[in-house]
Formats: sequence, structure tokens, C-alpha cells
Amino acid sequence: MRAVRVHEFGGPEVLRTDEIPAPVAGPGQVVVGLAVADVIFLDTLLRGGWGGEFFPRHPPYVPGGGGAGHVLAVGEGVDPAWLGRHVVGRGPEGYAEQVVFSAEEIVAVPEDLGSAEAAAVLHDGATAVNLSRRVKVEQGDWVLVTAAAGGAGSLLVQLMRDAGARVIAAARGETKLALARELGAEVTVDYSLDGWQHQVPAVGVAFDGVGGALGKAAFETVATGGSFVTYGSSDGFADIDPELANARQVHVDNVLAAAPDPATVREHLTEALDLTAQSRIRPVISATYPLAQADKAHRSLEQRTTLGKSLLLI
Repeated sequence: MRAVRVHEFGGPEVLRTDEIPAPVAGPGQVVVGLAVADVIFLDTLLRGGWGGEFFPRHPPYVPGGGGAGHVLAVGEGVDPAWLGRHVVGRGPEGYAEQVVFSAEEIVAVPEDLGSAEAAAVLHDGATAVNLSRRVKVEQGDWVLVTAAAGGAGSLLVQLMRDAGARVIAAARGETKLALARELGAEVTVDYSLDGWQHQVPAVGVAFDGVGGALGKAAFETVATGGSFVTYGSSDGFADIDPELANARQVHVDNVLAAAPDPATVREHLTEALDLTAQSRIRPVISATYPLAQADKAHRSLEQRTTLGKSLLLI
């Protein structure tokens, strides 16, 4: 079967399409024939050699974290009723025609929801649901969402608006800000401009999807007694001074500090799929690529030119 592999850590050019043996389902596992693979920014970081202490990868390896398709085979101990089912699967691989998942890592796709939409919420939808559950938002509360035109950010804008919040969307450039307004943001701000954090009202909750200096700037927008939720690391981790947070009585929640358990992830993913099927959230799929062009998908993500989601069509 065809699979994209990282042969050494480096730039997008290290991604190569290879012919490798098809996987076999072991006990408690299923083989899924993927139609669509999810692509997230983390894939580009790992390909470059970042994060080995958190996400061990040893070239050559198949990148990605899953996708959507149909169950082709089940291993010992797995209900045969899964055969032929339309599912999404989360695991350590994704850029391949067939991928093995634990039976606990797959979730049935709601009827009438396509593979592209299902794959688009596989990680970012589950993340957005997780983030929305970590805070209490009242009707009319101001909420800041950074990286608001990204995969998770664009869904978070919609979830916060659905909860009754007044959303401030921060992103880079008018094209991304226009998308955020289309999705329900009341105020938009370009965070490529110096001092952008002083141009917005104080917020009760700020979601930091970028990290680094932008994350620190987002922290400045939080009102006394508010919450700062950081989940992004594309610019490095947002290092918030605990003494400053305590002085302002701001609760800092670093989502990256501890991953949710598999059962909770499954619950969040199921909710994201259901919300998408109900049209309460809409994943923005702006770019699709053939499997063999995974390098182009990575370049677009690294250049920050992607709106919403990038997907690989297999």
C-alpha cells in the first residue's frame, strides 16, 4: 500500500511516498481503509524533530494522527459488526491508505456526514469541545480566541458564540479576520500589529492557540478574576509568570500539561461529530491535497497561509 513517511527529521522535503506492507489487525485492533487523513500543525513540528520527549518518533515513520474511512478488518476480540462501518480513528499514524487502530480509538461517523467533515473534526473538533468545557461562559461575556481562523480556533469561535459569548477573534491578516467574522466573531483584531492586545476590551476568558509572545500578549487581555486557557505551541509555549497571574487572580489552565484520558477524548470527539452533523459547528476545509502532496500541505501550514483545515485525500 502507499504511505507517506518521514525518512529523517527536517523540512517538508523529507516526506516521501513509499510502498509498504499493508497492516494486519492484531487482538483488539481494526484496520481502516482511510479516505481522508487529518493534517495538523503538530505534524510539522514532529517532522522537524521537535517534541521527542512528548511524542517519540523514530524515522522512517508514517506521520499523522488518523483520519476517516471504513473498517476493512477486525482482530481477535473485536465485534465483527464494525466491519464496513464508516468511522474516524485517532492514532499515531495517518498518512497511509490503511491504518491500524485500537478498537477503542475509533468512533462511528454519524449518518450523512462525509469523511472530509469527519476527519476535519478528528483532532480540532475534539480539542475545541475540550476547551469549551474547561470554562464557564455566561450570556454576553467577552471571550478572546487567538488563531481564530485555524482548525481548532474557527470551531471554538462557533462554540463560544453558540454559548452566548461575545467573541473577539485574533488572527493574522484581513482574510483570516473576515472568516472569523463570518463564523460569528463580533470583534476582530490583527495580532501581527504591535500592541494589538490593547485594542480590545478586557475579557473574562482568553483562549491561546499560538503560544510564545502572542500567548503572553493574549494573557494581558484577561480581566481580573478571569481565565487564560493555553493550548497552542506553534510559537513555543506561553510562559506565564505565576506570581503575575496570582496578583491578578487569573486562573491559568495549560491544556498541554496533561492530556485527557482516552475515554474523555472519545467523548469529546463524539460530541464534535454530533455537533457537525447537526450543523451547529462547521469545519472550514480550505485545502485538500492528494496523499503524495503531503509536503505541500506542510509548507502551507508552516507559512501560516491555511484557513481552517488541511486534509489529505487518499
